[in-house]
Amino acid sequence: MSHTVVAAGLAFAWPDGASVFSGLDACFGPGRTGLIGRNGSGKSTLLRLIAGRLAPASGTLAVDGDIGYLDQRITLDTGRTVAGLLGIEPVRAALRAVERGETDQAHFDAIGSDWDIEERALARLTRFGVDLDGPDPLDRTVGTLSGGEAVLVGLAGIALRRPAVTLLDEPTDSLDRRARERLFAAVDSWPGVLVVADHDRELLEHVDRIAELRDGELRTWGGNYTAYAEQLAAEQEAARRTVRAAEADLRREKRQLAEAHVKLARRVRFGNKKTETKREPKVIMNQRKREAQVAAGKHRIMHEEKLAEAGEQLVRAEAAVRDDAVIRVDLPGTEVPAGQDVLELRTGGDRRLVLRGPERVALTGPNGAGKTTLLRAVVGLGEHPGAEVVHVVDRVGYLPQRLDVLDDDRSVLDNVRDAAPGTDPQRIRAGLARFLLRGERVDQRVGGLSGGERFRVALARVLLAERPPRLLVLDEPTNHLDLDSRLRLTEALVGYRGALLVAGHDPVFLREIGVTRRWEVRRGRPLWEEPV
Repeated sequence: MSHTVVAAGLAFAWPDGASVFSGLDACFGPGRTGLIGRNGSGKSTLLRLIAGRLAPASGTLAVDGDIGYLDQRITLDTGRTVAGLLGIEPVRAALRAVERGETDQAHFDAIGSDWDIEERALARLTRFGVDLDGPDPLDRTVGTLSGGEAVLVGLAGIALRRPAVTLLDEPTDSLDRRARERLFAAVDSWPGVLVVADHDRELLEHVDRIAELRDGELRTWGGNYTAYAEQLAAEQEAARRTVRAAEADLRREKRQLAEAHVKLARRVRFGNKKTETKREPKVIMNQRKREAQVAAGKHRIMHEEKLAEAGEQLVRAEAAVRDDAVIRVDLPGTEVPAGQDVLELRTGGDRRLVLRGPERVALTGPNGAGKTTLLRAVVGLGEHPGAEVVHVVDRVGYLPQRLDVLDDDRSVLDNVRDAAPGTDPQRIRAGLARFLLRGERVDQRVGGLSGGERFRVALARVLLAERPPRLLVLDEPTNHLDLDSRLRLTEALVGYRGALLVAGHDPVFLREIGVTRRWEVRRGRPLWEEPV
């Protein structure tokens, strides 16, 4: 049986009145669909509407089959258990009740045929490469997992239930290389309807079609991301040729209108001269004058209409050419002398790792190895069992992976002002505008933002601080960013003259920002250094 998701005339706006889309039509059929679009275009909102987490203001939404949904904010629900992420808590509760000797029929109904659900859940976790220690790993909370582990647990839970419709929102965030390969293999064989919203080009090579959400409309392109990029490039080149032709037409019509004005002026002068010389009867001359004026008016109107039509054609042609606004990441001009010790760690006895001057060091390792724990120790938010912070420079900027430094109930402006209480609010607004956060968006609750927008707020909070950081500590900084924003962030980090310590799994990004050394984190082993 083929399952589908069909939306017609869908509209949604946030409580503050900010409209996400209106009159949206969408259809997702069997197979794998990659949902793309710029940050804030409404991808996550659309998935949440399909999943039933939000209610549309108007329109219809029909889903044929049960739904599995991976929320991109899964890592923020730190109190939720692994069993909760897997979706097996009700069955476990019923199993415990039966084990206590309770015979209520409701318990047996909840269990159904899932008497071995815990064993199957652990086996599924193993297949996704999740190895959780402890006496009962199913009772561990999200707060004790790495970001990548939380995502993998959520994926394992969906695979365990095998729903007819699966919605994945940014599933590659925080995944290490091996976990990404497992995800790609799972996507290749995923049954039913799969809609995956992501900016990861590698993942998007594994889909059957690309659905792009842009300016409140959804357009579907056949093939994977490479096919989409080729089709879009050809379309944009044709659109630019159309613009050039329309510009040439507009210039020609302007020239012809100017020439027409000159000709008409000459005719007027000639008519006036004939009137002055009185070579013909006055009645005839007045008649000819009226006829000339009518003809001149028609001639002028014809050229003006052609000019207006040429202008409209140019506007339509320009509308087909994409010219999207991009964020401008202006990093502080902080400079750190080449020989200055910025960070010193003691690992494995007397062994020391030192970051000096404006160096760029990558922190790598598998999911759950402790990269985030180490970064939090560097910024004074905890300790790492395998590394002691001996020295760290003052003025450290920290961008966490979970973005939990933001208060969802407060506005964008208030969140950023917390880091710069003495800065004029108008200067902060001007700074936020560079991150494409303008107007009413600045006063919106952070809880209503997309993942990419939340990242931009968190990054602005770091970079607009009153004391510019001399060391930037970034935990998976490319998570949630669309492709253009990743490029702008990369360009900014290349020009930054302070020190960088970056945890990430994207080798291309790490290479482009100039990483020269790598600190490897492995569970149960001392931290060690390797060249890139």
